Amino acid sequence: MPRTVNMALAQLSPRLRETGANIEMMRKVVTEHAEADLVVFPELFLSGYTLANVDELAIHLDGKELKSVADIARESSTALIFGAAERVSGGVANSAVCVDERGTIAAVYRKAQLYGGDESDAFVAGDELIVVEFCGLEIGLMICFDVEFPEVARSLARAGAEILVTISANMEPFGNDHAVFCSARALENGLPHAYVNQVGPVEDLTFTGGSTVVSPDGETHAQAGSSEEEILSVSLILPARSSLREDYLSKLRSPMPSVRNVPFPCETKGTGVEGVIPRHGSTQAMGRVMSPRVSPETLSRPNSTTEVK
Repeated sequence: MPRTVNMALAQLSPRLRETGANIEMMRKVVTEHAEADLVVFPELFLSGYTLANVDELAIHLDGKELKSVADIARESSTALIFGAAERVSGGVANSAVCVDERGTIAAVYRKAQLYGGDESDAFVAGDELIVVEFCGLEIGLMICFDVEFPEVARSLARAGAEILVTISANMEPFGNDHAVFCSARALENGLPHAYVNQVGPVEDLTFTGGSTVVSPDGETHAQAGSSEEEILSVSLILPARSSLREDYLSKLRSPMPSVRNVPFPCETKGTGVEGVIPRHGSTQAMGRVMSPRVSPETLSRPNSTTEVK
């Protein structure tokens, strides 16, 4: 049954290593957007994005920081998704924490695709993807670099996600990359996609904003700027599917056809004859592929017998 969900994407610049101040920032945003059923904050929002000494910033799920966030959710009857460095067995995870409108932790997703060697040194990778029933929706969660892999979003879609939600701390020069990936992940899976990013300079990084909501057709439903803090408020009617395009998930062959590797042509030992790859317009003589000579005039004008579209 279709339902309307009011969502606020908080494109903000959290204070680095000041968890208490960032929790108060969350409280302010939630209070000022009482109409929202769900407020989403960026990657590692509680501490700000840093890879230095993350063990000093890691929170426990039963710690005072999460209790404060749970109080905000419960007092406002608003569900929250936010990023935090989380203490886990074996180290610290880069996590997306989901707190429902009653102040209960509904799910925690730990980033599976860590970015480069630096993130891999600072964090331990998650070992599962998450679709969480939240705000009456089936939400597929991703964190930043996850969105750059089609396999992650496709796995969430095939597991029943009704909407993709990505929290991010994407920085220059990769802003346009994520704009493309956000649309692609929505379009190829036929799902709406909500993406929230940090914004502004922090230490030697500049986060690129560009928080957005993309339709199942890959079209921009709402868009924030690239340099300023902004709260993007949207109302979505879900579930939402494209009325124009094929349902790619239902059309996808399973299993996929196998892949055959065709080797590069090489000289056959003992014969002096090269391997042959048929080519359009080529001539063959003495077992060798001979490409016809092409003059500059041929390249500059179409063949008179070929229709040019």
